[in-house]
Amino acid sequence: MSNHIYRRHDLLRVEPEAWREMLLATGSLDRLGGEAQRLVEGWAERGLPVIVRRGAAGDDDSAIAVGLPLPPRLGKLRLGLFIPPAHVTARVAALSVAEAARSAPAHLRPQVEAAAGIGRRFGLQPAVFGALLWQHLTGLVYLQPDSDIDLIWPVPRRESLDELLDDLAELDEAGPNRLDGEIILSTGEGANWRELRGALACPSSTVLVKSMHGAELRCARHLFT
Repeated sequence: MSNHIYRRHDLLRVEPEAWREMLLATGSLDRLGGEAQRLVEGWAERGLPVIVRRGAAGDDDSAIAVGLPLPPRLGKLRLGLFIPPAHVTARVAALSVAEAARSAPAHLRPQVEAAAGIGRRFGLQPAVFGALLWQHLTGLVYLQPDSDIDLIWPVPRRESLDELLDDLAELDEAGPNRLDGEIILSTGEGANWRELRGALACPSSTVLVKSMHGAELRCARHLFT
């Protein structure tokens, strides 16, 4: 596999046989101890994925930059790793908002279900990342009472974007938790939905756009042209 086929937020499964060797080679276990170390050592063996992230300047382009977050009770540490493409065994399907709603804690379920309803209304398939994703995948406690609900909204066209952003703002305001996340363009680049909404309200305003190669400020009104 070539790493250029992956996008930010993609979930990848790694060969268990190569996992511990890779951790030792990178020194990723050096700052861990006890339960946290055992969790990370057994991560691939349990079939748990890692998440693709953007690399930094000077990183090895032949490897895939990925992340692995630990639950808050183990320090909420985010491990940054590099996976040789040959050690990737599968791409894991994104967690849909509708599926996440079924496993969300009771106090968050109405808000997540409402987000799924927004997706249906606009013919979109939003996905979940952040604490809700990792709690769903691992069965461990990642969500805190004030955790954000992090969602990815693939929006290939400008049509109805303003209405979608207004609906997200209304759902965010209604709570109980903060609604965060990104609008994902057809190129795979992403912009925070709240920042994009504010920028679109002001002619010539810029918004931070993230890609696998970095981040840059771009004119919000030109993102879909």
